[in-house]
Amino acid sequence: MSETTSFTSVPIVDISGLRSSDRAERERVAADIGKAAREVGFLYISGSGIDDGRFDRMLAATKEFFALPVEEKMRSYIGLSTCHRGYVPVGEEGIESAVNEVPDLKEAFDTALDLPADDADHLAGNPMLGPNTWPDLPGFAEAVTDYYDAVLEVGHLLLRAFAVALGEDPDVFSRHATKTPSQLRLVYYPYNADARDGLGIGAHTDYECFTLLKPTAPGLEVLNGAGEWIDVPPVPGTFVVNIGDLLELWTNGTFVATSHRVRRVVEERYSFPLFFNVDYDTEVKPLPQFTSPDATERPALKAGEHLFAQTAQTFAYLRDRIGSGELVLPEGSLQLNQFGQQALQGTG
Repeated sequence: MSETTSFTSVPIVDISGLRSSDRAERERVAADIGKAAREVGFLYISGSGIDDGRFDRMLAATKEFFALPVEEKMRSYIGLSTCHRGYVPVGEEGIESAVNEVPDLKEAFDTALDLPADDADHLAGNPMLGPNTWPDLPGFAEAVTDYYDAVLEVGHLLLRAFAVALGEDPDVFSRHATKTPSQLRLVYYPYNADARDGLGIGAHTDYECFTLLKPTAPGLEVLNGAGEWIDVPPVPGTFVVNIGDLLELWTNGTFVATSHRVRRVVEERYSFPLFFNVDYDTEVKPLPQFTSPDATERPALKAGEHLFAQTAQTFAYLRDRIGSGELVLPEGSLQLNQFGQQALQGTG
């Protein structure tokens, strides 16, 4: 049972101790992370060890890309990729409805583990594994990949910490994280003097284990246990971490995937979420400690199939393929918003 409270702020946890040689120190930090995961589902982390220069170089490359003419950006259009990589134009994706009345002024560029074109899973048709799509922009791929590698390493640290916080073998999740479809999104909200208070990205949970986010401006809000939306502004020197669908399923709801949204803001905003996942074919179901004869147990999911099914219901180019019969969702796919506080409170 979730302990998620009617919190009004998000805690900050210094994770530098996760790299300590002292087991007690690692366990202390993991306990703090676990407390935040149970009670809030959102936390800031400091002490990541990621050099600011890595982020700054990626931010500069991102700004250069989004400043290009639309026709140049569309050369990297995500719909041209066979493994969901590339440029996402305004209006391409929608969370709360398949068709937004007024498309949000938001663009994105999606990347993930950059595999070679002859990768066996890619050649076999895996829809989320394969080579990245890169624009013809000097230094862009290098800056983005450098940041991706750094934040992914922090994700591996956190994955072990979540296991320790649950009293499990530290590798209970990590043994499934060898070739993951973990996505890094570069998201751009341009300056909009006419922006009225309203939804930028609709309320949703993230489809993976957890998310590591670094934004440059306010706008993010999280739903607490009392049904109230709490502001999560940027805090210098930190990342925002939120629980995703798979950790909610693995813990049978002890950790709740955090329902969150982005409000429209006037100022220019960049947002960089790393959605940390486990391997595509990983079967995710409640761990034994969270099962009992009288407890309602959710059915198992395959990690990658859940990611793909949720993604396919969100992006226009994939919805079109479903509508035409070219694409069929994996058997047992869930509709959107089946996790998190929205599901618990019946507001999804």
